[in-house]
Amino acid sequence: MEDTPISALFAALLICLASSAFFSAAETAMMAINRYRLTGKVRQGHRAAVRTQNLLNETEKLLGVILLGNTIINTASATLATLITARLFAGNEFALGLATLTVAFAILVFSEATPKVIAATHPEPVAFFASGPLALLLRVFYPAVWIVNVIVDALLRVLRLRKRKDSNTALSPDELRLLVLESGRFMEKKHHTILLNLFELAKVTVDDVMTPRHQMEMVDLELPGDLLRQELFTSHHSRLPIFAGNPDNVLGILPARKLLSLSEADTDADAVRSLMRQPYFIPSGTPLFTQLQNFQENHRRMGLVVDEYGELLGLVTLEDILEQMIGEFTTHSPASGGQLARQPDGSLLLDGSTSLRDLNRKLKLAFPTSGPKTLNGLILEYFEDIPEAGTCMVIAGQRLEVVQTQDRSIRMVRLYPQ
Repeated sequence: MEDTPISALFAALLICLASSAFFSAAETAMMAINRYRLTGKVRQGHRAAVRTQNLLNETEKLLGVILLGNTIINTASATLATLITARLFAGNEFALGLATLTVAFAILVFSEATPKVIAATHPEPVAFFASGPLALLLRVFYPAVWIVNVIVDALLRVLRLRKRKDSNTALSPDELRLLVLESGRFMEKKHHTILLNLFELAKVTVDDVMTPRHQMEMVDLELPGDLLRQELFTSHHSRLPIFAGNPDNVLGILPARKLLSLSEADTDADAVRSLMRQPYFIPSGTPLFTQLQNFQENHRRMGLVVDEYGELLGLVTLEDILEQMIGEFTTHSPASGGQLARQPDGSLLLDGSTSLRDLNRKLKLAFPTSGPKTLNGLILEYFEDIPEAGTCMVIAGQRLEVVQTQDRSIRMVRLYPQ
C-alpha cells in the first residue's frame, strides 16, 4: 500500500462513500416503496417492478446483502482514511483523530442522511434503479448472506423471538379507510365520497335512515270503499303498507302498479288482499350493510322496522340505503318531511323529523347521532320536556329555535348560521 499513489487512495475513498450512499438509499427505498402500487406495476409487466418485488419477497436476503455491503464499505472507508492520514501526517496523532471524525461526518452526511432522505422522498425510482445491482450482488455474495442469515436465525431462537414467515400486508378496515382518506386528492371528489360512505354502512343502522312510523303512508283496509279507493289511487308511493284497524297489524305490501289491472269500481278490500305481498320485517339496529345483503338475498326493496316487542318503528327501502352511499337521487312525495328551507335572514327552517345524519352530511354539522335520530328527538332529550314555541338553545355549537310544536312533538325548528 505504500507504493499506491495518494490520489488513488482518495479516489478509492470517494468510491467507498458513493457505494455506501447507494446501499443506504437502496435500503430506505426498498422499505418505503408503496407495495400496492408496486403490485399494480408488476401486473402491467414492468420489469424493474418485477425484480423489485422478487427482492422484497426475500426480505431477509435483501437486508443481508445491503447490510453486508454497507458494513464492508464503511470499514474500508475508515481504513482508507487512516492510510491517507498516515501518509500525509506521519506520527501526528491529532491529525489521525481529526481524520477519523472527518470520515465519520462524511459518512453520516453524504452516505447516510442525504441518500436516505432522497430515497424516502422518491422511493419508487430509487428502488427500481437499485434492484438490478442488488439482484446481481445477491447472487455473487449469496454464500456470505446465507451464513449471516443462519447466524441471525440462531440468535432469534436463543432469544425465543419468533420470526414471521409471511409478509402479510393485508389492511384492516380502519387502515383501509385511512388509506382512502389520505388518497382523496388522487381521485374524483364524488368517488372519494362514495368510498368513505361504504365504510360507514357497517356502523349506521336502519334506525338512522328509516322513515319514522308517523311519516309513513299506510292504507287501512277497514276504511269505507270510497275512502279506500281514494287512498290507493292518490298515493305518491310505488309500494304501500296495508293494515287492518291497527297500524301494528300490517297485512302486507301492495305494489301500486298492480292496481292498474283493476278498475276503480272493482277495487275493494278483497281485491287489495289478493294483490299484496307478505310484509318483510327488519329488526331494529340492523347495520345498513347487513340489510343491503338481506335485501339482495330476499329479493326485496322495502322492509318494515320493528322493535324487540314487534311494534312498528318505521320503514326502510333499498333507495334509503343507496342514498347513504351515493347521495340523494330519488324524488320525494309532497308530504315527506326533512326538507331544508333557507330564509331571507340566512337561517334555515327545518322539519322536526329531519334526520340528524342528513343534517350533519348536508350542512357539515356535528350533531350527536348515538342517541336520538331526529332533530325533534334531540331537542326533547335536551330539555327532557316539550319546549314551547320561541324557545332557543345551543346544541353541538349550533343555535336552534323551536318555531312550532304540535301534539307531543316539535314540528318546525330554525337553525341560525354561525
